[in-house]
Amino acid sequence: MIKIDGIEFNVPVIDLSRSADFLDKFAKRTDDGGMQRELIGVYFNYQLKLGIAKDAAEYQRLWDKLTEPVEFHTVTVPGTDGKYTFKAYFSNVKDKLLMVRKERNYWQDLTVNFTAQVPARS
Repeated sequence: MIKIDGIEFNVPVIDLSRSADFLDKFAKRTDDGGMQRELIGVYFNYQLKLGIAKDAAEYQRLWDKLTEPVEFHTVTVPGTDGKYTFKAYFSNVKDKLLMVRKERNYWQDLTVNFTAQVPARS
């Protein structure tokens, strides 16, 4: 189960991966070859791959939410212990047509990237 902006979506999660990305304000080499760096923080970013929804209306509702022209969303995903909630923007939302049956389209391999707005750790 995934939750976006307080709304739960009943679409099976096939794969969820996360990364801890370190973002620098600056990082540069000095003349002696050393490194100077000012770390802004560590951002927890997620990539989600979803399965085929049994309910086409539910899948469409999720697609509409993921492609909503909004700068940031509040996302709840599995964390290390329990759930992790953070503000993120969405990118690379894509899926693939599985089949067309009786003028109805079935989609699969829905993926989305959630990029954190602020660091999880600083």
